[in-house]
Amino acid sequence: MEKQNLELLTSIYQNCRIGVQSIQDIEPSVEDENLRAELREELEQYNNFAVRCEKIAKEYEEILPDNNILEKARLWTSIKMTTLTDKSTRHLAEMLLLGSVMGTLQCYKDLADFKGADKELLELCGELQQLQEKNFNYLKMFLKEM
Repeated sequence: MEKQNLELLTSIYQNCRIGVQSIQDIEPSVEDENLRAELREELEQYNNFAVRCEKIAKEYEEILPDNNILEKARLWTSIKMTTLTDKSTRHLAEMLLLGSVMGTLQCYKDLADFKGADKELLELCGELQQLQEKNFNYLKMFLKEM
């Protein structure tokens, strides 16, 4: 697999894996059933994207690196610390919204940085971007919760 294609595929994969970890770390604090249902759906979607990335990598006999352990620990610690003092639905939604924005921004940057990558990978990145924007738009309604 060409270097730029592997770099783009890795970025998409790691973007999905951060989404998965974030949801798994936040989910135990969620009390609102509507938010819990949304998180289950988002988790399934992120996992599906990750599996698609893994299948593409396997076709080329590549192994996609997961996010490093320090990044995972930083994310987990950040989530646990911020939910210690505030487990409200509104606060949890705000954290998820920020994650969606970060993931969306990464997709925008990847689409700009890897314009010459395979069409299949660019489309996959665009789909992930659309998913994250859809999630963002849905999660906004939880900010109105008091």
